[in-house]
Parts: sequence; C-alpha cells; structure tokens
Amino acid sequence: MALEKITSVTGKAVHVPGNDIDTDRIIPARFMKCVTFDGLGEYLFYDVRKDADGNDKPHPLNDPRFKDATILLSGANFGCGSSREHAPQAIQKYGFRGIVAENFAEIFFGNCTTLGIPCAVAARADIAKVAAAVAADPAIEVSIDVDAQVVRFGDQSIPASIRDTARDALLNGRWDAIAELHEGVPQVKELAAGLPYMAV
Repeated sequence: MALEKITSVTGKAVHVPGNDIDTDRIIPARFMKCVTFDGLGEYLFYDVRKDADGNDKPHPLNDPRFKDATILLSGANFGCGSSREHAPQAIQKYGFRGIVAENFAEIFFGNCTTLGIPCAVAARADIAKVAAAVAADPAIEVSIDVDAQVVRFGDQSIPASIRDTARDALLNGRWDAIAELHEGVPQVKELAAGLPYMAV
C-alpha cells in the first residue's frame, strides 16, 4: 500500500477548550460552497475567531504563541452536529495532524481517520495537564503515539486510546478507503478481461 503508515504525529499544540464543539463552529456552512477542499483552512473556527469585519477576536488560534500548532486539544463530544466532511478537511488544511479530546462524534471521527488524522481519547484531567504544559511553554513538543496509545509532552505522558479499527488502519497505511479501491483496479481489470460477457 502506498499510503503512509501513521505511527505517531508530533508538533506544537494548542488548546481550544469547550464541549460539544460542533462542525458548524469548526467550519461555518457559508464557506462550504467550494468545488474542492483547498483553502478551507483559513475559515477554521471563523465565527469565533473573527468579528463581522474579519478582524481577529481573542481565540487560541489567533494567539501568536500557538502559531504553527499541529496538535489540537479540546473537550467532550468534539465534532458533533452535521456530518459535513468539510470540518475535518478544514482542520487538516489549517495544518493540524492530530486531535486529542475527551471523545468524538462518530462520523467526524471516521472522516478524520480517512484523512490520516489520529483522534486520541483522553481523560479531562489528563488533557488539562497537557494544556497546562503547553500554556507554560508553547514550544513544547506534543506527540500522539498511535502505536503505544499515549500522548507525550516534555518528560511526561498520559494514556490516550484510539479505537482499534482506526488504530489498525493508521498503523498499517490503510486509512483511505478510496485509495484502497484504486489499489484494486489492476486486479479488477484482470478479472474482467477473463469474463466472456465482459468482452467488447
């Protein structure tokens, strides 16, 4: 399989606190009138990051200390609401490569996995420890270890589970179902060529 095997993702982190952060907050519906997902990153959390004139409001993603963060920390039921695929696409296009939250909405979780974004589940108190370390030192590296199911930060770590099917897909480079279908095209053509009723 040509896809990358995702065993861990590492980078700076940012804490976007709150429970029930839904997909409309992640990417407002008016920005979904696009032919491709390119450029969606600039609209991530737009309505809570920007005022009516497009100027920055106080928000963790607008804080220069957390510029270039690639690990997103949040609360419970992250990605709830509409099943729009644009939400994880906006997260990826912004530059995030992994998410740690208390739990995730089912469809959002699946859409993230098919983009190769590990969604790790951790306890609220443990996420607070990571968030506190990041606030104290925004340059600290945070790593989601998909294989070991831990989040490491500095010389500390917390347990963080990833659903078995998603974890297996990430570790074995089988996280994109469409890519898997494309991988099977040569076998399909070979089989079709041997079927008399498929002859033209």
